[in-house]
This record gives sequence, structure tokens and C-alpha cells, in this order.
Amino acid sequence: MRVLPRLLLLAYFVEVGLVLLVVPWSPFWDRNYFLDLWPAAAGVTHSNLVRGAVSGLGLINLWAAMAELAALFGMRSK
Repeated sequence: MRVLPRLLLLAYFVEVGLVLLVVPWSPFWDRNYFLDLWPAAAGVTHSNLVRGAVSGLGLINLWAAMAELAALFGMRSK
């Protein structure tokens, strides 16, 4: 793989990881248009378990970004 696509993939992983890590704990999470359409889902999405699961997915994305960064540096040293 060339360097530019790998950098774009790295940027994607970092961006998605940070959003998934931070947004569930912000006020933005509570002001959701789709929850206004389906109020029954509000109880589920306000659960700390669901918020933690979404943040866990963010951590997995950040871990994938670090793995991609390590692979990128490993590729450059050869």
C-alpha cells in the first residue's frame, strides 16, 4: 500500500475513534433528532452501559490507528 492511502486510513481511524469516545458523554448525545422521533430508544441510549460500549468502540478505533501508525513507520524503515 502506498503512503497516502494509509495516512487517510489513519486519519479516519483517529477521527472516528475520538468522536465515538467523546460524543456519548457530551450534551450532544442527549439532543438527538432521531430520539425525538422514537422516544422509546431514549431510555436505552441514556444508559451508561450503552455510552460505555460506544466509547469502547472509539478506543478500538484509536487502537487500530496506533497499529496503522506503527505499520506505517515500520514500512518506512525498510
